[in-house]
Amino acid sequence: MQTVNDKWMRIIGVPLLALTGQWMMYGYVNVAYPDDWRIPFFFIVGAVLVWEINRQGIILSRRRFPDLAQTRQRILYQLIWFFIFCSIIRVTQTFIYHLIGLWPSEDYLLFKPYFFNTFVSVVGTIQLAAYYEGVYLYQRWKVSYTETQELKKVNLQSQLDSLKSQINPHFLFNNLNSLSSLISSDAEQAERFLDELSAVYRYLLQQNNRDLCPLTDEMTFIKAYFHLLKTRYGDGIFLESAVEPQYMRYLIPPLTLQLLFENAIKHNVIAVRRPLTIRLYTKDGRLHVENNIQKKKLTVQSNQIGLRNIIMKYQLLDHPSVIIHNDDQRFLVSMPLISPKVDVVSASNEQN
Repeated sequence: MQTVNDKWMRIIGVPLLALTGQWMMYGYVNVAYPDDWRIPFFFIVGAVLVWEINRQGIILSRRRFPDLAQTRQRILYQLIWFFIFCSIIRVTQTFIYHLIGLWPSEDYLLFKPYFFNTFVSVVGTIQLAAYYEGVYLYQRWKVSYTETQELKKVNLQSQLDSLKSQINPHFLFNNLNSLSSLISSDAEQAERFLDELSAVYRYLLQQNNRDLCPLTDEMTFIKAYFHLLKTRYGDGIFLESAVEPQYMRYLIPPLTLQLLFENAIKHNVIAVRRPLTIRLYTKDGRLHVENNIQKKKLTVQSNQIGLRNIIMKYQLLDHPSVIIHNDDQRFLVSMPLISPKVDVVSASNEQN
């Protein structure tokens, strides 16, 4: 729930402003300031009532329109609220003044006191609300800026981890060894292998400025990446893909699939007699990555950085519903696919 941090304003500021407004109003109508304790008392009560009701309008507007992009709607909501409730409270209060004899006039429809009483309340409330709105905008900007920086850090860490895993000596040795074998036995396959290896590195280097990317880009990349794995492991590994075409335009954080494939390969036995099968499929607007579990005899130590990075990316993008399921037979990660209407992809068509 959004709140207004105005403790001291409610205790001291509002009563002082009420007394100031009272003095201004009597000066405006050229009426001698009365020596009656009831007038400042009712003025203070009215001012407190105005602020308490209007601060509820501020809270409701923040709850309904919390984002920076909704600032215009939030301010308009507040202005309409202030005008309506200030008018109701101040017109009622001024009428009561007439009834109990606190206003020296027999004309209950006298324009000046009604107008100025309402005018002072509306203007005073707007001035106070403008200050609090400025503080609120700064706080929202600060949160947004912090989340953006955190997302950049997570992306950079993810890219660094991916590059480390790809450039480490074992990866290079295994892929170069596979390439060497293909060159001597199947030149056409060797050429394709080299093309896919180049595609993998090219994609990794293109992700520096992207928070999200289309699923079709990730699928193109993961097919190139899986070709390297398939060349190395042969019939020890399989990929089943059932991604519905309508979701290809949807968005996910880049390198998500590679991190999940690495996780599956790291923790499971890969053999012809015990093949590892990775399934990619979509259902109800979510992308599912699933693999059968066949744990290695020697337990591989895991710090789960890859999974944490994926979860953190979705949280920072305000899509925190990543689901992980492990029942000792299958390991499943389910992620929401983000609508392409969200314009958060940087440099999606950039030339590199």
